[in-house]
Amino acid sequence: MTTLFVSDLHLEAERPAITDLFVRFLRERARAARALYVLGDLFEAWVGDDDPAEPGATVARELRALRDAGVPLFFLRGNRDFLLGEAYARRAGMRILPDPAVIVLDGRPVLLMHGDLLCTGDTAYQQFRAQTRDPQWQRQFLAQPLPARVAFAQQARARSQAAQGALKAQGMLDAITDADPATVEETLRRYGIDTLIHGHTHRPAIHALDIDGRPCRRIVLGDWYEQGSVLRVDDGAFELEALEA
Repeated sequence: MTTLFVSDLHLEAERPAITDLFVRFLRERARAARALYVLGDLFEAWVGDDDPAEPGATVARELRALRDAGVPLFFLRGNRDFLLGEAYARRAGMRILPDPAVIVLDGRPVLLMHGDLLCTGDTAYQQFRAQTRDPQWQRQFLAQPLPARVAFAQQARARSQAAQGALKAQGMLDAITDADPATVEETLRRYGIDTLIHGHTHRPAIHALDIDGRPCRRIVLGDWYEQGSVLRVDDGAFELEALEA
């Protein structure tokens, strides 16, 4: 059977067509899967499991239906939805994995990451990530009223877009926001695993690597901004596919 991987859907109310595409994917293609892994940024923003805003409720309902149909669901938090908690995961029927996570796929170990930890050239983001992953920071943030959390997320998004615009103007965007090759090699070397699957960078590709004479591969998942993107793994074969909206 086929195992499916997706990431970087960035679902939000402002892009209903992409939510509709994901719902069709869950109702059709994913029903025959051995398992579905969502490697982060399922949502454009997530300020707490108590936020009733769509498309959160719709997505939870459709994911739960897939799980009830017998397909195991796994979720790894991204940089946009790192506050997605166990309450929402239970509603959706998902099991939350750590980042990184090691799974066994077709009899071989595979390393899963969202991918932002690999972008070590973006030092400003790495500092922000360290701050916002701190449990005390998260408790204090989630204790704030929902409107204050929504405002913070909007401000953080605006700052991120401004920073990326400045990097693009300087011709440095790709170098700063892509995975650092040395960090990729060090990560695979540390885990002793020859296959890494991640998202975050929105640069779908299958990269062949040689690490200390050991053939390895880094598989980068695509985003769902203009169309869908899914990785199919079947009997050790890896294939990236685009899904038309």
